[in-house]
Amino acid sequence: MDKAQQNLAILFADISGSAKLYENLGDVEALATIERCLAIIRQACIDSGGRVVKTIGDEVMAVFPAADGAARAATDMQARISAQRTSRGTGLAIHVGFNYGPVLEEGNDVFGDSVTVAARLSNLAKGGQVFTSAQTVEELPPALRARTRSQQAHTVKGKQKDIDLFELVWQETEDELTALSTHVKFRPARLALKHGDHQIELSEAAPTLSIGRDLQNDLVIGDRKASRMHARIERRRDKFVLIDHSSNGTYVTVQGETEIVLRREELTLRGRGQVSFGHAYQDDPSEFLGFSCLD
Repeated sequence: MDKAQQNLAILFADISGSAKLYENLGDVEALATIERCLAIIRQACIDSGGRVVKTIGDEVMAVFPAADGAARAATDMQARISAQRTSRGTGLAIHVGFNYGPVLEEGNDVFGDSVTVAARLSNLAKGGQVFTSAQTVEELPPALRARTRSQQAHTVKGKQKDIDLFELVWQETEDELTALSTHVKFRPARLALKHGDHQIELSEAAPTLSIGRDLQNDLVIGDRKASRMHARIERRRDKFVLIDHSSNGTYVTVQGETEIVLRREELTLRGRGQVSFGHAYQDDPSEFLGFSCLD
């Protein structure tokens, strides 16, 4: 039977200098740092409408219905990773490549020349860079296309013609930041939380909440399956993001949807729902955190 072919955007994101991390931080801490980065990459893909195909070592492969989703995921993950630091205060970096074109789907995986090109673009990029192809740039909306810069053409193994390479510039320039603050009005995001009889509201004035068994947390959890420093909620512009730091995971149910398990991952909270710490809600509903995103 012939496999169906369709056009998708394929993205590869790889952690730069991962071998050096093991050398400088030791195996345990380096692995935890890499897993944290991979979780950020995967979540950025999901937040932009992508599907994570697989994680191979320190590289994530994802697909998107359109090129703009891959571009937004690439810029988002670069911004998030650039804000991360190791325990020694050193920065982290990833290199990203994405390409739009026809692929063959088999199971959860995708194959084809477009995939090969995307992987090659990621390999060509250095830490902090996002590379794409000329044909992909043509698929981008004007605002994203304006952020691309033509680079030197490169040869890709197995292709007769060189690829016209473009870099997607994800860092906001000073002028763009000024325009953003002047013209874009972010909603004054608020998040209502309820833990037993305790009610909390996060907002611009109170943007973060630490959660766990340790008494130093803003919200102390009694469940023994919860970690001492289990999770954190933080406000990012008009959204609130739940970040898991635990051993047993954080279980999130958005109203009307299937429960999601976070393991050293992030999730943008939406609508209303509940969070359980260290186990599924149905396993022990005696302690949970209810949430409601307020307009």
